[in-house]
Amino acid sequence: MAKDIGIDLGTANVLIYVQGKGIVLNEPSVVAIDTKTNKVLAVGSEAYRMVGRTPSNIRAIRPLKDGVISDFDVAQEMLSYFINKLDVKGFMSKPNIMICAPTNITEIERKAIMQAAEQSGGGKVFLEYEPKVAAIGAGLDIFRPTGSMVIDMGGGTSDVAVLSLGDIVSSRSLKIAGDKMNSDIVSHIKNNHGLIIGEHAAENIKMKLGTAIKADNPEKMEVRGRDSVSGMPRSIEIDENEVEAALHDTLMQIVNGAIEVLETVPPELASDIIDRGVMLTGGTSLLKNIDQLFSSFLKVPVLISESPLDNVAKGAGALLERMQK
Repeated sequence: MAKDIGIDLGTANVLIYVQGKGIVLNEPSVVAIDTKTNKVLAVGSEAYRMVGRTPSNIRAIRPLKDGVISDFDVAQEMLSYFINKLDVKGFMSKPNIMICAPTNITEIERKAIMQAAEQSGGGKVFLEYEPKVAAIGAGLDIFRPTGSMVIDMGGGTSDVAVLSLGDIVSSRSLKIAGDKMNSDIVSHIKNNHGLIIGEHAAENIKMKLGTAIKADNPEKMEVRGRDSVSGMPRSIEIDENEVEAALHDTLMQIVNGAIEVLETVPPELASDIIDRGVMLTGGTSLLKNIDQLFSSFLKVPVLISESPLDNVAKGAGALLERMQK
């Protein structure tokens, strides 16, 4: 028998949940291609290590942008590679696949995601919306007639949704999340220090010094890059408060998106949310003090899920199992 799989097809990472085994794959959504022969050289972690370090004939491509497929052929190659690596196909049967997408995707984008999953060796393919699946993965019981609110902040998109009776009542999808924060850090360091750094370095700064609220005793770190005038290598020192300044506008856009969703919700559900709070999930919810930032503006309790990176994949697996009952 083929084992059913749940896929979190993220802009930054792909996570795959296999029935009975849990999450068995978590790799960056990157494919390295030889531009002369169009051959795929590496996928996932191996390809990610090549980003910014490849000779001119090798391109490291991210086939997803803002949570949707921007390069169909490469996305399908990547999915096929991951699914074959798992060895989940049965002798005669193909696995059912539950795949997740942001709430604001178009019909064309929806078809592209499902087609990529079908062609990568799936049986039946089901598509569900990320915040709904993330809420289930974070342990919220969305099937009861009470309101739950979730803010799922990944690499490409931040999805805000209020759920009740197993479905989305109100939602917003913003094309800003972790990747945008990395580029905010790159721009800030270039504009304020005349230093050019790469995507990896920005991600590293965000993980070490990223914070949503200014600190009284900010931590510091050394950052190396290329001087934008002389072109020579140079290093500078930055602190947490500088990173907060770089991320501030993007974070406030997500906060405002959450406020807009709350303003459109029926009063009964709003009172449920005051009682139960808001659940943050997705990799960006690991940013220091982000729960405090949200609760100070939303005026409700804000919780961070236990394993924010895995919630979408876990939730997809749980939904598949629920459908089989």
